Amino acid sequence: MPIQKTEAIVLKKREFRETSLIVNFFTRDFGKISGLLKGIRKDPTKFASTLETFSLNDIIFYQSRNSSLHLVSQCDLKNNFIATRQSIFKVGSANILLELLDTLMQEEDKHEEVFDLSLTCLQELEATNNPDKIMTIFKIKVLALSGFKPNFDCCVSCGVKILGQCKFSLILGGLLCEKCQKKDMKARSIFRGTTASILHIQRNDFKSNLTLGMNPEIKKELGSILNAFLNFHLEKQLKSEKVMDKLEAVL
Repeated sequence: MPIQKTEAIVLKKREFRETSLIVNFFTRDFGKISGLLKGIRKDPTKFASTLETFSLNDIIFYQSRNSSLHLVSQCDLKNNFIATRQSIFKVGSANILLELLDTLMQEEDKHEEVFDLSLTCLQELEATNNPDKIMTIFKIKVLALSGFKPNFDCCVSCGVKILGQCKFSLILGGLLCEKCQKKDMKARSIFRGTTASILHIQRNDFKSNLTLGMNPEIKKELGSILNAFLNFHLEKQLKSEKVMDKLEAVL
């Protein structure tokens, strides 16, 4: 078993037998992995981290060649994002991020760009008070990086550059020009400003996108289209999104 060291974000954890934990990590160097931490429930001081979800850790593990479960020998906390944990809406946003990573990313498939994007998003959640905007940027960018990118550059059917009216097709995964709109009778109208916002976010870095202005109408439509696209292609609504919807309805 080779010994490996990497940065890791905690996605989720579950109890294993009487004293141990199985933790799902999203790592910089190995993608999504599962790790066994023996004895941590019996002796919490055995590891220098409580392994809270969305915490950032340095882990050392023995990489198994015969199993998808690896033995973690050391786990040192780097950032617990304490300020984020003080806000129920920030915690909800972080949980959406974790669920998207767990759903979109393949087991043990390294994707350093997605790791960097996720870490930047968690750092920005910690530092700012606009979790909705941060999560909108994250969703657009993680879809592009993970191969689920919707097409907003041109008509998804004929490839023509769209200059006038257009609609968005969930089934085809992009915009339809006026001539092609009959190919999906359920395609929905979309504001030009929404399309422009998505393209801006796709083409610019995270920090630059934080200064992007959106009026309430564009912001609402952007959230609606992104969530509809995710629900359609994942064939489910994220549990964390359901929780956030209920919280926003009550608070």
